[in-house]
Amino acid sequence: MTEIIEVKTPRDLDDFIKLPFTLYSKNSLFVPPLIKEMRERFSYKNPFFLHARAKYFLAEKETKLSGRIAAIINHRHNEFHKDRVGFFGFFESTNDYDVVSALLDKVSEILRKEGMDRIRGPMNFSTNEECGFLLEGFNEPPLLMTPYNPPYYDDLMERYGMEKAKDLYAYICDVPEELPEKIFRVAEIAEKRGIRVRPINKKKFDSDMRIFRDVYNSAWEKNWGFIPITEEEANYMAKKLKSIVLPELTLIAEKDGGVVGFMGILPDFNFVLKKMRGKLNPITIVKAIYYSKKIRDLRLLLLGIKAEYRNKGVDALLFREGFMGIKEKYKRFKRVEFSWILEDNIPVQRLVEMIGARLYKKYRIYEKGL
Repeated sequence: MTEIIEVKTPRDLDDFIKLPFTLYSKNSLFVPPLIKEMRERFSYKNPFFLHARAKYFLAEKETKLSGRIAAIINHRHNEFHKDRVGFFGFFESTNDYDVVSALLDKVSEILRKEGMDRIRGPMNFSTNEECGFLLEGFNEPPLLMTPYNPPYYDDLMERYGMEKAKDLYAYICDVPEELPEKIFRVAEIAEKRGIRVRPINKKKFDSDMRIFRDVYNSAWEKNWGFIPITEEEANYMAKKLKSIVLPELTLIAEKDGGVVGFMGILPDFNFVLKKMRGKLNPITIVKAIYYSKKIRDLRLLLLGIKAEYRNKGVDALLFREGFMGIKEKYKRFKRVEFSWILEDNIPVQRLVEMIGARLYKKYRIYEKGL
């Protein structure tokens, strides 16, 4: 018999946050999150809660904590998409269908009471953050801000009656010695049209992040599952990423003083988090400084071009300048992951394949009618 316990006290929340440390204790690919940061993420310091609500639950079976889940109502999603979808997230469980069904039943019950007609997930908390269960690529470590889970999650979701809502793809390649000639040719066409690329300015980081938000909300507006990012959320994200952002790899495309595109390639800070083991103290901070210089992987996390400037070479120009930055200043980086890319976003898939990237991971978002 599985008992579902709602998280109500700080101790409950700590159990919720630390459960993956136990479940993945024998998995060498698990990347422990910083516990202090997770406490803040689940608090009202997180601006996500200016337009959303969440409840958290633990599953206990035979006196042992065996799973966890969050029930999420994202009003901004439902207003933007004009639907009634509720979400589950932060899901973890042992390979026990009784535990999984009890957790999903609880979330489904809450969402129905809130007037939702569909459950979708996992979302941690939305498509602007980690989402999906890993479906293929279990032998590779998760890069910065990407999920990782055991292979049995897919079987458990299907057994519960969940169906595929959308698959997300991750591509990877070695940093190329030379980009294809076509990239240079198309980039030159963009330059002749008056488009220029510049690195972000860390001294004006906040204003450049406002530029990112403008491009992101414009470029991604018609993407499946998209939710506009608020000014508060952009600032919150900027605060967390500022210390690891490399200006030469975080680029803004402009024309006649107006912004037309944005690209963000970030070092895989997961490599550092593994060494910190969830703890933030003087010793782990020293470790972070040391190991941050030994990161070898990058993740191209953001690539957005305003609709009226697509197919005009802006993406090629951003790629040319970004990869030139890697080659000239950051030779220690050996691989780049492009993620995530929607399964039906063929133009971007073809673009990264042109550079030599291969599909190496798939993630799945599930849904079910309530």
